[in-house]
Amino acid sequence: MSLTKNWYTFDEAASKYGVSIQQLLLWVENGLVRSEGDEGNPNLINGDDIEMELNLTPSV
Repeated sequence: MSLTKNWYTFDEAASKYGVSIQQLLLWVENGLVRSEGDEGNPNLINGDDIEMELNLTPSV
């Protein structure tokens, strides 16, 4: 069991990780980041998945 917060709203995640909400939505749509909420309307996003994407995305 994790002792840290793992699920964030899109606003919280964008602020914490410095990623646009549009990028987060794209990752969710492509199945790269898990989300929770109503079908087609996610309201929470998984921070561990965001961190993995940020580590896998090459910097330009």
